[in-house]
Amino acid sequence: MADQTPDNAPANAPQQQVRLQMDEREMTTSYANAFRTNATGDEVFVDFGVNMFAPNPGGQTDQGVAGQLMLKFNDRVILNYKTAKRLAITLGQVINAHEQRHGEIKLDGAPDDQAGN
Repeated sequence: MADQTPDNAPANAPQQQVRLQMDEREMTTSYANAFRTNATGDEVFVDFGVNMFAPNPGGQTDQGVAGQLMLKFNDRVILNYKTAKRLAITLGQVINAHEQRHGEIKLDGAPDDQAGN
């Protein structure tokens, strides 16, 4: 339970406790190795998907193409800018903690980050 003061409360107002109840009964889990973003003046859109390499069954075609990259988007999350900023900060903290334990994550253009932007 965290102590919180509403943004519009006077500085000398007594602290009130707020109990947060989480309902995860209808939560689903998705995997993503790619994303794309878009934004309006009020919201940030993040589409999550999976990029998959599909080789041509007969080898190369007459255009010299050995296969194709299929990017399938499955989920869209729409955030207001305050929530998007809190998410960005939290993700940065999670990644920093991971890198402290396991070393730097390199983004070197490997196939894993071809579609991430």
